[in-house]
Amino acid sequence: MAMSKQGKRRRELTSYCDWMSQLPPELHNSSLFMLAIPGSHDSMSYDLDINSSIIEPDRLKIFSKIYCARMIVYRWAVTQEETITQQLDAGVRYFDMRIARKPNDTNPTRLFFYHGLYTRTDVETVLKVINDWAEKHPKEIIILALSHFKEMEERLHIHLIKLIKTLFGAKLFLRTEIPTLKRCWDKGRNIIVSYDYPAIHHIELWSKITYFYGKSMDPTKIESELGHVLEKSRPSHCFFVCGLNLTLPDDVRILRYILRLCDNLANVIQRSLPRLLQWVKEQANKTPMNIVASDLVTRDDFVPLIIKLNIPKS
Repeated sequence: MAMSKQGKRRRELTSYCDWMSQLPPELHNSSLFMLAIPGSHDSMSYDLDINSSIIEPDRLKIFSKIYCARMIVYRWAVTQEETITQQLDAGVRYFDMRIARKPNDTNPTRLFFYHGLYTRTDVETVLKVINDWAEKHPKEIIILALSHFKEMEERLHIHLIKLIKTLFGAKLFLRTEIPTLKRCWDKGRNIIVSYDYPAIHHIELWSKITYFYGKSMDPTKIESELGHVLEKSRPSHCFFVCGLNLTLPDDVRILRYILRLCDNLANVIQRSLPRLLQWVKEQANKTPMNIVASDLVTRDDFVPLIIKLNIPKS
């Protein structure tokens, strides 16, 4: 018996590829709004193209042809280290995806992801990868948050929505029902798509998922802001995200960071993540968490820590 428990414990600590299907039966009928779910912030930032033009911040767009300018943006925009498939395999179930059309692209409907720079891989290719993964893991519920659309006319929204509905088809969980694990499993629907565009009305698409974050590079301020929001304004009947991401200043103070020649955003996040995760453990005892998102999802046991927040609820 001891060996059996030890073996089970070891598996739980090393594999989270199918963690939702392994949750206690008591949680199968719980709303997904009440489960703790590991999320990825700027999920496609691992794929940024150093040779693309700068899409943000606006004041740097004019320097797009200067390699050094693009390199600075690249160093302070890349956060995630693993591909979408690797993030899924690691246990991440929420993905923050920002979409834009590249200027002067010869393909009139091709779209890319972005964070400072455009990605190398287009949206359709990545969505197909996610669809393939979802087919192989029918009991794992994937939440895609599509937002921050840039350079997209109405026709491109129509094209993208048609792609989403055609590609995912019957896997899409409709926003007219409250999602639970059992309900998703029984219906064979394991993909939820949030589409942050006000003119869109499709039952297959969910509205914007509220994303709480500290808007600071200081972990103390982030903890304070998130703690206040969770204790005063925590939603209970919809998805919401508690973002552990650090945010660069949008004024001259940004120079304090981007002019550090031997540093980058991933390193700064890595130094702050252990403290923020400790805060998550303590805060979860006061206020239940839903989606918790990080810029470095495969570091510091982020995924196991978030998943284990569900166990006391059983």
